[in-house]
Amino acid sequence: MAEGWAQALKHEVIEPHSAGIDPHGMNAHAVKVMAEAGVDISTHSSKHVDDVMYVPFDYVITVCGQADETCPVFPGKTKVIHVGFDDPPKLARGAATEEEALSHYRRVRDEIKAFVAGLPGSLDRDTVA
Repeated sequence: MAEGWAQALKHEVIEPHSAGIDPHGMNAHAVKVMAEAGVDISTHSSKHVDDVMYVPFDYVITVCGQADETCPVFPGKTKVIHVGFDDPPKLARGAATEEEALSHYRRVRDEIKAFVAGLPGSLDRDTVA
């Protein structure tokens, strides 16, 4: 979702790459709630962090606790920042209905949008980390 928002909102100043330490493929709920917000991520792919290690990143932003704890070291001047968001799949596991499950994704989608909207300026503030 973060890559989708970065492409939609900040494509002129950010070249986003999304990757994980344990990619699971594209999540259908995430694709659906992003489409509701007018952002198509259906053609995105789930990549492993090793697939993007060649990119000379200025910033790497981890968004879940596991990634923050196990993020590899990136070469060069890359600055790694953690901005934690709840894990929608984990929250949705206990949902009694599809709508309840989607509500978790929508909330996190909107939180990620608000964060991305403040980029890149918010990266240099002490409140991010």
